Amino acid sequence: MTTRSIYVLGLCLVLFWNAVLGAEDWPHWRGPDGRRIVHEGALPTEWGPNEGLAWRTPLRGLGVSSPIVVEDLVVLTSQVGRGRLRAGGHPTLVRGGPDPEGELPLGGTRLSGDGDDVVFLVSAFHRDEGSVAWEYALSAEGAQPEAHQKHNMASPSAASDGERVYAWFATGQLVALDLRGRLVWSRHLARDYGPFEIVWGHSSSPTIYADLVVLQCDHESGAYLLALDRRTGEERWKVDRGTGLRSFSTPTVIAGLAGDELVVNASQRLDAYDPATGEWLWSAGEPNQYPVPAATYDDNGTVYTSRGHRAGPYMAIRSGGRGDVGETHVAWRVSTGAPYISSLLYFDGLLYMANGNGIITVVDAETGRRVWQDRLGGIFSASPIAGDGKVYLFSETGETIVLEAGRAPTVLMRNHLNERVVSSPAVSDGRIFIRTDRSLVAVGQ
Repeated sequence: MTTRSIYVLGLCLVLFWNAVLGAEDWPHWRGPDGRRIVHEGALPTEWGPNEGLAWRTPLRGLGVSSPIVVEDLVVLTSQVGRGRLRAGGHPTLVRGGPDPEGELPLGGTRLSGDGDDVVFLVSAFHRDEGSVAWEYALSAEGAQPEAHQKHNMASPSAASDGERVYAWFATGQLVALDLRGRLVWSRHLARDYGPFEIVWGHSSSPTIYADLVVLQCDHESGAYLLALDRRTGEERWKVDRGTGLRSFSTPTVIAGLAGDELVVNASQRLDAYDPATGEWLWSAGEPNQYPVPAATYDDNGTVYTSRGHRAGPYMAIRSGGRGDVGETHVAWRVSTGAPYISSLLYFDGLLYMANGNGIITVVDAETGRRVWQDRLGGIFSASPIAGDGKVYLFSETGETIVLEAGRAPTVLMRNHLNERVVSSPAVSDGRIFIRTDRSLVAVGQ
């Protein structure tokens, strides 16, 4: 079988798995195929605090995890109760300029607690009208990490395989629930494999691959990748990655030219593994102190990713390599300019990125050359989405900038919700589901 045939087969498997989930599902914070691209029909262009919304539902807990959509449910995770804050200065995750709203803590007035009586929530809302379908509560158990003002122990987003919802929290607790909110199985990874010790607390989300739940646990005291059977929670494979690593990123599975690859962003470098077995395939990149963004890819198996931490580097890597591919498979690399938190968006041959200074950059995906750059304002932690010929950028100020996709900086609309938006939205059936500090909002009629 040729490498091209293998690639086509892998891509077909990805598309088949998406079809099993349902054409309108958004089962992971990075979307159906890990690229945050909407393949459905028309998407809304204009809305406001009191117009263009299908519904708005208040949230009981706090968090920055993203909503997901599975069947007729919108699901997200939250934390009730104040966890502990780390002493001393806290990181300014974005550069908000003069806007004091840019660095508000979770909930606007968050104070440190003693870590007692913290409860994690997995909440499911009816997609059509926003009412609560069910809510699963889980008491925090074990050591609780010290977070910063814009993050808590419910930062990992849930994921779904169409049969179950998998929710993970920074204590190491992991639950699998059926679509009626009933517990199927649970694990406490901090007890089973060692403490979840990472500065500011764990935030990587689960990744679903075939019959596996893949978890990136890169922590200072011991880093590893873990794959669990999604039906039972039993270990299927585990790869130790040494000590001193940290990552706040989520692995991305791409259909590579030589087979599927699990691309991992961590403080030491980028790595790729065989997602079925955990076999290490290749590495590239230099150390980066706080890696947050996740990778994306194009239809030819090229990986596009940034490294995070302020204006870090971004690059294109051809899949299919083995060993250190820094000299052989890196198609291009730009040493600075990528966002700290939000991930790159690949759409129709272009890469879009938005940083905490309100600077939007678009580059040619084939060459890495800048197509246009403009300061449009805003504070961007959420990752963009694309579809219906448009690109959507979600600012912490509550504004969404809608661009016409393409090689010219055309702003179609600026929409305000008047509520802060930090998490990345989900899309399903022509609606955009946005988590704000206080609410879950469905945009679209």
